[in-house]
Amino acid sequence: MGFVLEETTIREIHDAFRTNTLNCVSLTQRYLDRISTYDKKGPALNAFVVLNPNALAEAKQLDAAFAKSGKFVGALHGIPIAVKDQAETRGIETSFGSIALKGYVPDQDATIVTKIKQAGAIILGKTTMPDFAASWYGYGSVHGETKDPYALERDPGGSSAGSGVAVAANLATVGIGEDTGGSIRLPASANNLVGVRVTSGLISRAGLSPLVVFQDTAGPLARTVADAAVLLDVLVGYDPKDKYTTAFTIAGHKSSYTVSLNRDGLKGARIGVLKEAFGSDDDADCAQVNAVVRAAMAAMKKEGADLVDVSLPNLKEFIEETSLYIIHSRHDINTFLAARPKLPYRTIDDIYKAGKYHKNHELIEAIVKDGPLKPEDDPSYYRRLAAREAFQRTVVGLIAEHNLDTICFPACQVLTPTHEELRGGRWTVLTYPTNTVIAAQSWLPSICLPAGFSPAGIPVGMEMIVPPYHEPDLFRFGYAFEQLTHWRRPPASAPPL
Repeated sequence: MGFVLEETTIREIHDAFRTNTLNCVSLTQRYLDRISTYDKKGPALNAFVVLNPNALAEAKQLDAAFAKSGKFVGALHGIPIAVKDQAETRGIETSFGSIALKGYVPDQDATIVTKIKQAGAIILGKTTMPDFAASWYGYGSVHGETKDPYALERDPGGSSAGSGVAVAANLATVGIGEDTGGSIRLPASANNLVGVRVTSGLISRAGLSPLVVFQDTAGPLARTVADAAVLLDVLVGYDPKDKYTTAFTIAGHKSSYTVSLNRDGLKGARIGVLKEAFGSDDDADCAQVNAVVRAAMAAMKKEGADLVDVSLPNLKEFIEETSLYIIHSRHDINTFLAARPKLPYRTIDDIYKAGKYHKNHELIEAIVKDGPLKPEDDPSYYRRLAAREAFQRTVVGLIAEHNLDTICFPACQVLTPTHEELRGGRWTVLTYPTNTVIAAQSWLPSICLPAGFSPAGIPVGMEMIVPPYHEPDLFRFGYAFEQLTHWRRPPASAPPL
């Protein structure tokens, strides 16, 4: 039997390379064939904005290097990867989701792009995202709507929509997303994937357009916890271009995240179940999500985990008080644009005045109309910053008080919405009941895992959070849960070719 592309892993690809049953060129071509069949035609998933015209040439170079030395150039040797269009990529058009910036071709790579190239990855292309990542949803001014491969009438989650869809539909082996409030974990939840948000600063943001600069972080989207760990090993590290990456030094992480992959990781683990993170069972969407996540938790309990009910009565107030999107984003985006003379627009204000943004992005309008030019000009700014510290202390305090290893809850309280619901204005960015903001706005690392499906086959994600710099624990619990449940399955809309 030949190499099976669909649902393959980094390890399986590398094993096939070593036994000469596969090479980089043939692997890359097979992914490009799937992109042509399912992304551009067929269900027209619309995951990629632009493809890398040099992907096959780069694959050929990697094959030649391996034939000559018998060694891989790095941990991602020959691995086809989808990269969110938020990251500058030398020689490939990068628009940051904005139609106003279409045509911009960077002359240097974002730090994370440099890292994955040095590790041997082949960038298949840049993936769809809303304008400046300023939405939970998968539509934007450059590409229109991206579809959830499990339910084509539904949104795939944003803002890393394209990377999520590409990995879920087997259009790439792994993907890179970026998460400010939930933009890795929402696509993971909607696309039956693993998504990881690290402690902010473990991964460089140099070359990535910002939304809230100290809350932003890139990270992996993968079909397995192991692949997410391998990709994260490549992404983390100190970068003098990003002062926040001193967090990597503070973390003191020396080994591979794959070391933490333990099938028995749930045995004896104390897992907090956060009451306020569950929606009302009187709401049909919430009830379906609740049923899936409660069943997942019951499976963990049966495996030997100790579930502990915990409560944070003022959770909603904490989330509202620590929201800095409107206060911070205008300054951060303008600073980024002003540093790039080749761009046709130098401020988000000018983009807004020109009307060059998706008209359903109400956050773009709020950023320009209500956001200060400098965050500190808003009288509530420092109070909100202090509230973030209090939020983190409170959540970590729950972990300490109850002797917990992690806190668990649905990634989002409702099923991912339909395109029709979003067009009709059922949800706005600021009213959407996503729990991903809990970790983002308290500066805590988290992982989203496939937890099961609704009766209609809509994926549901479960999130786990841990204290800052405890990322190895996310992989320990996440891997054990994955091996226990095996909820990952490919979508019917993109079958094997």
